[in-house]
Amino acid sequence: MSLARPPEEARPASEAEGTPVSPPGRHGPRLGPSGSSGEYRSAQHEGTPASGAALIVSGERQITRDALTQRTRRAAAGFAALGIGPGDSVALLLRNDFAFLEASPAATLLGAYAVPINWHWKPEEVGYLLRDCAARVVVVHADLLPLLAEAPASLTVLAVRTPPELAAAYGIRTAEQAVAGAQDWDAWLARHEVWDGAPQPARESMIYTSGTTGRPKGVRRQPPTPEEGVAIARNRARIYGLRPGMRSLLPGPLYHSAPNGFGLRSAQLADVLVLMPRFDPEEFLALVERHRIDTTFIVPTMMVRLLHLPEAVRQRYDLSSLRQATHAAAPCPPEVKRAMIAWWGPVLHEFYGATDLGAPTACDSHEWLRKPGTVGPPVDGAIVKIIGDDGRSARPGCRARSTRAAPCPTSPTTTVTTSAGWWSGPV
Repeated sequence: MSLARPPEEARPASEAEGTPVSPPGRHGPRLGPSGSSGEYRSAQHEGTPASGAALIVSGERQITRDALTQRTRRAAAGFAALGIGPGDSVALLLRNDFAFLEASPAATLLGAYAVPINWHWKPEEVGYLLRDCAARVVVVHADLLPLLAEAPASLTVLAVRTPPELAAAYGIRTAEQAVAGAQDWDAWLARHEVWDGAPQPARESMIYTSGTTGRPKGVRRQPPTPEEGVAIARNRARIYGLRPGMRSLLPGPLYHSAPNGFGLRSAQLADVLVLMPRFDPEEFLALVERHRIDTTFIVPTMMVRLLHLPEAVRQRYDLSSLRQATHAAAPCPPEVKRAMIAWWGPVLHEFYGATDLGAPTACDSHEWLRKPGTVGPPVDGAIVKIIGDDGRSARPGCRARSTRAAPCPTSPTTTVTTSAGWWSGPV
């Protein structure tokens, strides 16, 4: 690995330090005024920013979208100087942080793949992924540097100082937050001008599967055609509720497929995007109330933890701003879904899909209440067939396999996957 740190590097305080909030709120700070100085700043006062000053918030820090874009373009210039170009891979070993939202679109601008890594993996697993995707650069939180013990020797390592909210959430000691030997991300960005080249055809993040049937496998998608891009945007708007001006909350890790897509698109569209360092059910409710969140993405385990909160805690927070809460990633027990709809109202949306496929079906609360257990009809452009063991279309009540083909509903490739189960009948 290329870990040597250039001499006399100093991290610009305006880029990486926030002014402490005094006094901090119990559940973190409120949003600061859009005119505050500095790129990473403390968040103190609620506000509705203009589109260019839209805010991304994490703990007591915030950054405007304009500032994030400038840092993204500096990162693109830096990656280009390292030889990154179309089809190359930039690995991201990062928790939920601004740096993730800088490095990932920077790779995309150059036509490269951003490759998120599950930071729960062991060094051997991380080393396998870095070799498998042929990563040339990795951006990593400082406390996760030990996970690169088996990384390729030729890898360039850019380390992000672990911010205080992540250190607090995961019990990271001060000594582990420092950049030890690697190039400091903020100082490295400061050495590069803003990239002004023409964007290359955008590639989706290269997400790795969980590896339940062997080694994790990376899903590489080719850049979509203009027509596919329109279809993707249309279906994602329906499935995730993604729209300009939304106020979104991301409680799940950005290395997962759906939170990755939700978070990156929210950073482009939302007036406010709040990153949770780690999911906590009461903190989630407090953030919805504080920031008037209208759009979020959750998974069934989060719903169960939310429902396990005492009734007095659940009723303490105003959730009336919620417009769409999308869930997926695992089957949701009908009693859990029904309880969530009774609590939050008909704002629950669900899709069914896979890392290598996208989301070929989706439904809203009204559709689900009409047929509990449904995952909805096919979205535009998707084909779903129920095939019996004899290879023919199956009748309701039969053991069957669902074959899902997605020409371009949310994934710019044609992909077919199958899964076995009992078919109860049409939606």
